[in-house]
Amino acid sequence: MNAMPLAAEWERIDLLGACLSAYRRGVEIPKEVSQRLDHVQSDVNALRDRDPWRSLSSECGLEALDQDILACCLAPEAEPRLGWMYQDLQRGISSPYPTPALIREMFVLNNEESKFFNQRLLLNSPLLRSGLVEGEAYGLFQPLHPSKRALHQLLGWPLLEKMRVPGAVEVVCRVSWDDLVLPEDCLRKLREFILWVTHRQKVEREWGGRVGGGPVVLFSGPSGTGKTFASEVVANALGWPLFRVDLGLLVSKYIGETEKNLNALFDAAGSRQVVLLFDEADSLFSKRGEVREARDRYANMEVSHLLSRIEHHSGPCILTTNLRKYIDPAFTRRFQMIVDFPRPEAAARTRLWNLHIPPNAPRDADVNTQLLGSEFNLSGGQIRNAALHASFLAAGESRPIGMAHIASAVWTEFSKKGGEQSSVNMGKFAHYLYEEYR
Repeated sequence: MNAMPLAAEWERIDLLGACLSAYRRGVEIPKEVSQRLDHVQSDVNALRDRDPWRSLSSECGLEALDQDILACCLAPEAEPRLGWMYQDLQRGISSPYPTPALIREMFVLNNEESKFFNQRLLLNSPLLRSGLVEGEAYGLFQPLHPSKRALHQLLGWPLLEKMRVPGAVEVVCRVSWDDLVLPEDCLRKLREFILWVTHRQKVEREWGGRVGGGPVVLFSGPSGTGKTFASEVVANALGWPLFRVDLGLLVSKYIGETEKNLNALFDAAGSRQVVLLFDEADSLFSKRGEVREARDRYANMEVSHLLSRIEHHSGPCILTTNLRKYIDPAFTRRFQMIVDFPRPEAAARTRLWNLHIPPNAPRDADVNTQLLGSEFNLSGGQIRNAALHASFLAAGESRPIGMAHIASAVWTEFSKKGGEQSSVNMGKFAHYLYEEYR
């Protein structure tokens, strides 16, 4: 994603600035400029019905005027010449970013519209509450800046600020909603989890809700069904970095050290906009057994301390498990949400094959992803591995990806289970296998 898909936004702002400049000089606005502005406005309306505008507006509760304000703030970053235009239009202010006064004048707002405009810049407004717009002070003549989150989600800029969270490793997130192949109810729950983050201030501060810490969600499902993938999508949708907590770095054999390490983790994350991911939560929150020795009692204390810190942490925590039945119900009752990730059905497997075979790779005419989806009961992770393995086999032979490459890659996935494999398991694809596999 970059600034080009939003080119209509920048052209519209350029035209509005030209109209304002002409108005101030008492010059009549040329008819062709007005006509062009009408045409570009239609393009902008169409843009805002699609991502990235659509998803961001839904998550943060943005209205059309919020989108206008945010576009004006982003414009100098996307098109530096618009920063110079702002400086020409707001003499005495050296910033390349627009002030609320300039934005109001550019959009020719009347008194009633100006009152509504001012409300959209209150501290509890969607733009400020969601951290999309920033300013040293909020006043009519104080420039408004786009936040790192806005630059990341609308312009695709990387989150440049490198942060350290002790005991956790940052995960590079390059996936979006389009990369997730999940049932609709699962996708709905993921979007609902995001609402717990984006609308926290409204529910807690404006409505008086007793939110407490969190939110905490448990992603449950077999290996390879997209739990970590979904965590990346959630972090990307929020515009926040994702940190996978490495419990091996936190747990210590020395009494008191584990608690110190956990405190360092949550103290560092508590003041940041980050998503924390705890993989294999069943190893942490398994059903408690009998305490046989002091070490068992201390281990229970460590888990209790970890759960307490998770519950009181004001930020999203994602826990994943392949073995939900082993998690103590006393713990699951304290999670805000549980999302179940099923193994994909045939139609979903077909979508996954189409998604993971590289889009620019040449394919033989006989590659039938619908047949692959119906024939092989693979998880999403297995399909991804097989698609990439087949791609490398084909690249090594300087040939298009064919069914022989895919059959070999699927055989490799089946072989990971251990034990002796039979070509009978390959069904209709057995004859594509290399001779040594048959």
